[in-house]
Amino acid sequence: MDRSSMLAFAPGRNDPAKGPYRLRILLHGINYSPELTGIGKYSGEMAEWLATRGHGVRVVTAPPYYPAWRVRTDYRAWSYKTEPGTGPDEVRVYRCPVYVPRQPSGRTRLLHLGSFMLSSLPIMLSQAQWRPDVVLTIEPTLMSAVAGLITARMADAVAWLHVQDFEVDAAFGLGLLESEGRGRGLAEMVERRTMRSFDHISTVSEKMMQRLPEKGVPVEKTVMFPNWVDTDAIAPLQGPSRLRRQLGLAPDRLVLMYAGNMGMKQGLERLPLLAQEFAPDPRIHFVFCGDGAYHAQLAGMVRGSANVTMLPLQPFDRLNELLNAADIHLLPQNPDAADLVMPSKLTGMLASGRPVIATAAQGTQVALTLGSCGIAVPPLDKPALFAAVRTLADAPEMRHALGVAARAHAVEHLGRERVLERFEAELLAAVGERHSARSR
Repeated sequence: MDRSSMLAFAPGRNDPAKGPYRLRILLHGINYSPELTGIGKYSGEMAEWLATRGHGVRVVTAPPYYPAWRVRTDYRAWSYKTEPGTGPDEVRVYRCPVYVPRQPSGRTRLLHLGSFMLSSLPIMLSQAQWRPDVVLTIEPTLMSAVAGLITARMADAVAWLHVQDFEVDAAFGLGLLESEGRGRGLAEMVERRTMRSFDHISTVSEKMMQRLPEKGVPVEKTVMFPNWVDTDAIAPLQGPSRLRRQLGLAPDRLVLMYAGNMGMKQGLERLPLLAQEFAPDPRIHFVFCGDGAYHAQLAGMVRGSANVTMLPLQPFDRLNELLNAADIHLLPQNPDAADLVMPSKLTGMLASGRPVIATAAQGTQVALTLGSCGIAVPPLDKPALFAAVRTLADAPEMRHALGVAARAHAVEHLGRERVLERFEAELLAAVGERHSARSR
């Protein structure tokens, strides 16, 4: 049965004569809206989009805590809470207790992930009575994947794993966990066995897709499901950004911006070096916007710098003004995380129609994406980074051309409707295949 025919196929509860099949989707992940950045943002948008398409969606998650690493004041870290959807196209959300370390480290992150694994397990198992068609587990955290697998088997549902980060590789590669001894080998063995148990596994970039078979996942199980951007909400402005005026930045100032999570292992230590290098250049001003474990340290490193403005994390309704306030976006990345994660902030940068300077080795996914949209420099090459800034600072025509290409790439490949419609088709096909196999 081909995928186009499966879109009209209606197994189980629904009559195909009455319209498209409506799935029941149970999403399990530690991050969810109202988190404004990272995985929680994408999981929230996906769940809400699927609900508006008529699918029943339930979410088992934690209270919002990211990127600040503290639970929002209107939630409680150690309480269960249900947020019932009141309409047919609304999402029911189950919040589970979670330990959130104030200063995350390798060990405290394990406790953090383990607390959610344990607290969410009984809620997940209880959802088998709802009879979901798909149980969709989001990695991070792989630690909770077993709950998704068990629930899917109890409900005879499709078990689907969506990999936002290869967290096992990243934990050892970034030094969050020690690579010495047998710990890494054990973790990788558990990862391989867990991944192979899922019916389908999706991830967010071509390079990450290529890693899945290396982890023992059959190619026929893999699905490309990139992160997306609302290209209507994030788009080049017709005039100057109001935020520039509010910050007192004259039209002739060249604004270089980093906007997003400020984590400990993202290479953000390059930002103060840039500010120091270009302090004598009156044309250039830096804006660093966001929150996270590295925020206080970064703020301390640039305190007193006249060419730097620090901003807190901005709400979504101000995001377009923020991104359009930049002339050049900055995307520092730690080389040890190359192709283990795909920086989610890149989608908005591209959609804003601005060029991007990233620290990314040639051949990595970020470098390939920026082939016509910006400049990628070796992660540890400070002179190359400084030279890239000077090149774009001195070439307005080049900045414009790269920005046009960035916008075109976002519209063509990362538009929210197109990405989510393709994923919806994959979910419908997977459920159709499962029903067909049961009927044989």
